Amino acid sequence: MDTHARRRMSQPRVAERVADVLRVRIVDGELADGDLLPRQEDLVEEFGVSLPSLREAMRILETEGLISVRRGNIGGAVVHRPTPQAAAYMLGLVLQSHRVVLSDLAAALRIVEPACASLCAQQTSRRRIAARLRTLTTQAKAHLHDGSEFTRTSRGFHDELARSCGNETMRQLVGTLEALWSDYEGRWADSTSRQGSYPNVELRQLVVAAHTAITDAIRNGDAGAAEKATRHHLEESQRFLLEAAGEQPLAITELRGRLAPRL
Repeated sequence: MDTHARRRMSQPRVAERVADVLRVRIVDGELADGDLLPRQEDLVEEFGVSLPSLREAMRILETEGLISVRRGNIGGAVVHRPTPQAAAYMLGLVLQSHRVVLSDLAAALRIVEPACASLCAQQTSRRRIAARLRTLTTQAKAHLHDGSEFTRTSRGFHDELARSCGNETMRQLVGTLEALWSDYEGRWADSTSRQGSYPNVELRQLVVAAHTAITDAIRNGDAGAAEKATRHHLEESQRFLLEAAGEQPLAITELRGRLAPRL
């Protein structure tokens, strides 16, 4: 193959170049979440490409969850900023391809979530963080007698630890792992509630007590206590799901509609 042919074949496809530009506009916020992309005719003119190339670029972005194309009379493409849920879906596919089991995901959370709690306790805003956590704990306590709802509301506490840690990379990383775990835990709660095997009220009260201890440690600025209490809580609360499904391989393709509804 001559040099000219190799150079021609190595050049990015037109559609990929267009997708690259639009992707940057979405990620950088030039196109906001919920915005409509410009009309296809306008984009064809702007980029000087053919309509098939533009449509291929839009398919690339749609696969990445950055737009959703509305077909039919309403038409157009809606912009979506990247989310932890979409990231969870893509990461989940990678984990599934490596035959990762649920206990492996749980172990990762036992490492990173306590670190988030420790960081929360070191924030100057720790009293406000503690107030939000206390509110979430109160909301979960109101559902002590409804296993499924108790699990769902309790997950909000864990999400808040990630959101409030003050480190954006950690926030997004843990948020992605939490999204994966929350889906499995929610389905486990629904199933065990129907079967009458969901942990009893006394054990649910222990969850409330654990959340309260973590909250108090954060409010007091005790990073070590916050980290230790969170790790112990995760070890105890994960045990029930892992006993039933710890060696179950992740099956992210089954979660597609819940984790990444735009894909």
